[in-house]
Amino acid sequence: MKHVGSFEQGAFRRIVTATFLAVAALGLAAEGAEPIAPWRAGVKVHPVSNQPGRHTIHTYYLTCPESPDGSRVLFFAATTPEGEHGDLVVLDRASGRETVIARGIDTEDAHRAACQQWISGGRRIAYHDVKAGRWSVHVVDLETLADRKLAEDRQLCFGRASDDWLPIYGCHWKPGEHRDLELLNAATGEIRTALSITDVERDHGPWLAKEFTGQPTSIFFPNISPDGKRVFFKMASPGRDGAANLFKSENASHRQGLLVYDLESRRPLFMSEKWAHPAWAPDSRRIIERGHFFYDLENGGDVIQMPGLPAMSNHPSVAPSGQLFVTDGLLDSVGGPRGHWGIAVGDTRGHQFQVLHRFDNSKGATTWRKNHPHPIFSPDNRRIYFNVNETNWTQLYVAEASD
Repeated sequence: MKHVGSFEQGAFRRIVTATFLAVAALGLAAEGAEPIAPWRAGVKVHPVSNQPGRHTIHTYYLTCPESPDGSRVLFFAATTPEGEHGDLVVLDRASGRETVIARGIDTEDAHRAACQQWISGGRRIAYHDVKAGRWSVHVVDLETLADRKLAEDRQLCFGRASDDWLPIYGCHWKPGEHRDLELLNAATGEIRTALSITDVERDHGPWLAKEFTGQPTSIFFPNISPDGKRVFFKMASPGRDGAANLFKSENASHRQGLLVYDLESRRPLFMSEKWAHPAWAPDSRRIIERGHFFYDLENGGDVIQMPGLPAMSNHPSVAPSGQLFVTDGLLDSVGGPRGHWGIAVGDTRGHQFQVLHRFDNSKGATTWRKNHPHPIFSPDNRRIYFNVNETNWTQLYVAEASD
């Protein structure tokens, strides 16, 4: 297992991708196609919903708001200025009809809202909620709209829309006894430990002691790989505000590191001392990161740099095809107004890059943790969803590729 330290991070970024890029280029040349072509011109960009006077928020760049079959879109809707209390809505893409599936949800912030996500092949939706300072994880059956509370004193991170398993974890500021990574079955309600804090302490004890100054830690923000066999996460320890359950604070906890494990063997695969904005590639063998590169898990975490791209990069995610990635970021490096944001698509081989939409992102929900665009592709690679904070209302937008 390769361990990348903070000093090594920059020096370690050697390009190990000549063969990888050449093979990919030959394959695409044989097909006579440039994957980025449908995003060069004729792209349609518009809000997902036309109802005024509310925030409509897609949760994060690590989970798609569009259903696995492409027929519906899930978002968090709120009418309060801060955008932290609201409902979950499912919109039918063909008719525009909206269905409220869960009401009166309270969130940690409007940055990730309720961590709402599709599960069970699109038959269910999962989210988390907090009432009177106590967190719970819920699953809604879309056929009956039955809402089941399946776990308490945990929060929810991102699983796979194709199966029933959800990664859950103890609150990062005050985990109590819930310091492990657990998997919750959305169909049966079963909860099982997938990786224990003891496993992580065994494998990364010296780093944990140094980074967290001897404080107890817990597994935080686990994301399951597309093949369901791996997980990445970061670590957390309570801060001064977290100890008092004041979770709406930058001082609620200290969070750091990128740790990758094989779930079946509980074997560590890779570790970086710094967390940026990682996301799984569809092959589950690579992790894309802010700065236009991949960690290659099959080669100990070697860096695969995507060459010839502008500096614009913040929350990258890879299309299901694996040929393109999308990112948000400041427009400074591509000639945009200072402080403005944009959405761009790039070729995973490098060099090809197209800005799709530009906007002032300084407004939107007044939540204590700022909402960001968090772009992600649809399951069929044809649409990109992202948040825009150009007015007082945070709005979920979609960009549609040309035919």
